[in-house]
Amino acid sequence: RIILDEREQIMGKLLWQPSEQRIKASNMYRFMNVINERYDRNFMEYEALYRWSIENIPDFWASLWDFAGVIASAPYEQVIDDLNKMPGAKWFTEARLNFAENLLRYRDDRLALVFKSEAQEAVYLTYAELYREVSRLAKALKQAGVQAGDRVVGFMPNMPQAIIAMLAATSMGAVWSSCSPDFGIKGVLDRFGQIRPRVLFTADGYSFKGKQLDSLERIGTILKQLPSIEKVVVVPYTQVDPDISGVPNAVMFNDFIAPEPDPDIEFEQLPFDHPLYVMYSSGTTGLPKCMVQCAGGILIHHLKELMLHTDLKREDRIFYFTTCGWMMWNWLTSSLAVGATVVLFDGNPFHPHPGALWEMAQNEKLTVFGTSAGYIAALQNAGVKPGQTYDLTSLRALLSTGSPLSIEGFDFIYSDVKSDLQLASISGGTDLNGCFALGNPMGPVYAGELQCRGLAMKVEAYDENGRPVIGKQGELVCSKPFPSMPIYFWDDPDGTKYHSAYFDVYPNVWRHGDFIMINDHGGVTIYGRSDATLNPGGVRIGTAEIYRLVEQIEEVEDSVVVGQNWKNDVRVILFVKMAQGCRLTDDIRNKILRMIRENASPRHMPKKIISVPAVPYTLNMKKVELAVKKMIEGKPVLNRDALSNPDVLEFYGNLKELQED
Repeated sequence: RIILDEREQIMGKLLWQPSEQRIKASNMYRFMNVINERYDRNFMEYEALYRWSIENIPDFWASLWDFAGVIASAPYEQVIDDLNKMPGAKWFTEARLNFAENLLRYRDDRLALVFKSEAQEAVYLTYAELYREVSRLAKALKQAGVQAGDRVVGFMPNMPQAIIAMLAATSMGAVWSSCSPDFGIKGVLDRFGQIRPRVLFTADGYSFKGKQLDSLERIGTILKQLPSIEKVVVVPYTQVDPDISGVPNAVMFNDFIAPEPDPDIEFEQLPFDHPLYVMYSSGTTGLPKCMVQCAGGILIHHLKELMLHTDLKREDRIFYFTTCGWMMWNWLTSSLAVGATVVLFDGNPFHPHPGALWEMAQNEKLTVFGTSAGYIAALQNAGVKPGQTYDLTSLRALLSTGSPLSIEGFDFIYSDVKSDLQLASISGGTDLNGCFALGNPMGPVYAGELQCRGLAMKVEAYDENGRPVIGKQGELVCSKPFPSMPIYFWDDPDGTKYHSAYFDVYPNVWRHGDFIMINDHGGVTIYGRSDATLNPGGVRIGTAEIYRLVEQIEEVEDSVVVGQNWKNDVRVILFVKMAQGCRLTDDIRNKILRMIRENASPRHMPKKIISVPAVPYTLNMKKVELAVKKMIEGKPVLNRDALSNPDVLEFYGNLKELQED
């Protein structure tokens, strides 16, 4: 752990710079030269390319369409119909394509999928085998009467059959949506119940911390309230021959899938804006919003982020620690369009030992390793030093998202994982199935910063007067349209829900809800959710500024910070979960206060520090500050099924300490 006087030295510190050879070998460099040649420019570095991309948005996306080799049966007539219309702009009008066809463009014997779980040996699937499996399943779905526009859903572990089912469904224009098997019954019904799917794919169970957990009993209960389901396809996973007699309309995967593949999949050719995915908001404030995203928009947006910002190529092996209930699963799956090998994992990342994922990285020779900031912090706290234990020679990039990666997290990666790699802290959202700020393989990495804003994403920080600022904290907005925006929200005929989600504050400008600063060299710092910012004395403070300091206190395992309305002001309340064997003493309170005062400001210092048994998280492992704030204010938390540990909320209600000065 770094000590206090060293911390100032590491803030904004240059941690890594790509070599000239690496820069010139990157897809980003190659794309920049395409732009230079096509438009008679002389760009030499990323920031100039970025400025051009936001000033020439149609030219950028047209160039990327060609560079990425988008497969389409009919060409587009116009890149975008109205660059000043958001939402509602139409992209790549008259083009016809199929999402699955673009992901299955390779049909050779190179590895497409590697699957590793807690309890089983790795499974390997080539691109040829993947194509055959999708062909067989697409044929079976067609025989079952599935048509374009129908919803097909997965309640699945992160396993190959989930990807096969998604590709088979989208090959015929069906709409895919998925939840991970750790979702509760109400959480599943809150999502699938709104979109009325016809077919549901599930596994009989899943693995977690060495235990085999059953899914079929929950599926049986879910189906009683989901009458639209005509067929349930069960993948045997935790058992060789599971009993599916208690699940109505159930059939085993191998009995459902066609015995022989069609020679060629009939990829339904559809408009660019044909629905592809239904994604969901966290649902912590009510019923989850169902965001419908289109095939062409997701495809070209993911190709940009994977090929240019992640520098993904055919020879790469890319892994992201995710579930089918998080948008990073959708993002990862699009790596197939590049021809890379996609590595999947199901289980607990610390089972059977804290280095489990790094052992997999060594054995599978991963080149791109994706995870969450929370996992990186957990590694630090556990004293794991992957670089000393495992051979990570192949690893060239590490991606982190889910919450802001602390400065200490950056330092940990370069000191204890690998000194020569691109650390790309990335940030965006389920809403766009992608990123606003992310990695730049041509650029340096500075401690605590996301390397750049995404190409053709006019991302700005707005101050309290709605004006863009540089070097000051503000609201993250995107002031020009982008192709992966939702095409609509489900059951929102007049667009009211969609409009209120992003456009109520700044008309015609996407307000995302993050509190950020854009630096003078183009890097971005995330300070947390803007709806969870603290306002003591009327000064806005990002919660991430406090978390990254508290994380350095070894006696504290986890924390959550909120603002409490108190005597016509706001006071900062810090809840801490103590590390095993530790209790919150006055000495530790003083240690926390000293750390915050000396490294942030007196205004950041909490008025109360309270020990709690646990911190509430969403199913996608994001801290739920707003739910804690509602509990301490005596307000109802409407949708607790969106949380992974809803029972812990009860502790935060009616705390005596919060009724006192």
